[in-house]
Amino acid sequence: MENQSNFIKTIMEDDINSKKHDGIITRFPPEPNGFLHIGHARAIITNFELAKVFNGKTNLRYDDTNPSKEDDVYVKSILEDVRWLGYEPNNIYFASSYFQEMFDRAILLIKKGLAFVDDLTAEQMAEYRGNLLEPGKESPYRNRSVEENLELFMNMANGKYKEGEKVLRAKIDMKSPNMNLRDPAIYRISYAHHHNTKDKWCVYPMYDYAHPIEDAIEGITHSLCSLEFEDHRPLYDWVVKETEMPKIPRQIEFGRLGIENTVMSKRYLKFLVDQRLVTGWDDPRMPTLSGVRRRGYTPNALRNFILSTGLSKVNSTVSKDMLEAAIRDDLQNNAKRAMAIIDPLKVTITNYPEGQIEYLTVPYHSEKPELGEREIAFGRTIYIEKEDFLEEKPNKKFKRLSLNDEVRLFHAYFIKAYDVVKDQEGNIIEVLATYDKETKSGSGFDARKPNGTIHFVEQTTALEATFNFFDEMLDNDETKKLEDRFNSDSWHIVNGFVESSLKDVLDLEKFQFLRKGYFSVDQKEGKKLNFNEVVPLKSSYK
Repeated sequence: MENQSNFIKTIMEDDINSKKHDGIITRFPPEPNGFLHIGHARAIITNFELAKVFNGKTNLRYDDTNPSKEDDVYVKSILEDVRWLGYEPNNIYFASSYFQEMFDRAILLIKKGLAFVDDLTAEQMAEYRGNLLEPGKESPYRNRSVEENLELFMNMANGKYKEGEKVLRAKIDMKSPNMNLRDPAIYRISYAHHHNTKDKWCVYPMYDYAHPIEDAIEGITHSLCSLEFEDHRPLYDWVVKETEMPKIPRQIEFGRLGIENTVMSKRYLKFLVDQRLVTGWDDPRMPTLSGVRRRGYTPNALRNFILSTGLSKVNSTVSKDMLEAAIRDDLQNNAKRAMAIIDPLKVTITNYPEGQIEYLTVPYHSEKPELGEREIAFGRTIYIEKEDFLEEKPNKKFKRLSLNDEVRLFHAYFIKAYDVVKDQEGNIIEVLATYDKETKSGSGFDARKPNGTIHFVEQTTALEATFNFFDEMLDNDETKKLEDRFNSDSWHIVNGFVESSLKDVLDLEKFQFLRKGYFSVDQKEGKKLNFNEVVPLKSSYK
């Protein structure tokens, strides 16, 4: 972001130059009520990267003001995701740590005549609020005395009323054209157990009241949020001013980033998990950060993707192809190369000595010697992909193996097919071929031009492996209910083989399987050689 300009960076530069602030402090404030998704990655990366430009700081703050939906599982996963993206928060805070101060500031508002306890039901409050064309009506309880409001609010805090029986509302302006300023609720009663403060409180601040106070307490200079909070900004500023916070943060909104045919909503994603349509929050088809991590996306690729989309004042949606291109670029440079056979066909090289195995030393990445070398086995019997052999060459464009044609095996020799073995149904189950020992790769042999180059795995040393392929999890008909859009046929499992050099792979290690695509090791279910396709070698974008 250092070399990129955007409207928020310009505001920050002006604030530093005018000495309004001597440093930049931002925050990422998720509610711990679900796992983070790619949409949150934009907020994380934007906050941390902008602060970094000015040698500033970024806090992680859990916005845990709604105990009925929050859980420690989510608290842990959020920190794990932020760190996975490559960021370490300057401080880790909980909104719940400020409950006492928020409560005290609410009492200050009551004493100033700017807050009152209301007995209207939620339905009545909605009715009294009016709409965009009609002003609201004042609650009949709006003019209670300061003393009565203080007593009622303390009774709320002491558990004397049922949930929904009373709320504390700010007293602003029921005729305001901005609906958010029509005496918004700022405290509600809830007897839910809180993951942090346990059962200490039974009144909890509403988001629009809590958030500006949290920012002010932490000395946040620029409070960055998504576009739907633009209409809430006057209320944000009102709360900071009227609760007499000594430090004044500034709220700035930017557009959300959507990805075509990808649901970015914790509520919807939680629905898929709760209905067991997916294996969990970290299902490799899910757009959660834990899901894409398990799938094999890299933090570097996600950062490059988010930064390449820029920052805008409007919501935008980009093609999934743009995200996959960023992943492909990263893996192209950093993934080790190896060979895997996903749909095997046996080839017997009849003029190669029986029982002999030779090992060919080759780099993991021809342009990255630092990734090291591996040994590839070669012998009399190998596996190739079924699609790499046809009895008769269909046309000149077919650059693979067919009868009486010669191909090069990656890193090994030229082989020539001369016969096939078929089962009773007429399916080819084995190809018979010969090799030319003068054509060993690296020997400088260039006397003949083969009909293409294909990959292989030696049969006796081959390791059995599982390959997972994923289609779109949801169809793109947004008029249907989410459960009806779910594609239950979006996860395909195939069994094949990988070369013997992969016997000690690590969880989440990345490989480019030659001619196949980019894959990531997924050992979550205890399967050692289990690979998820991250992205194909080339875009399938139409």
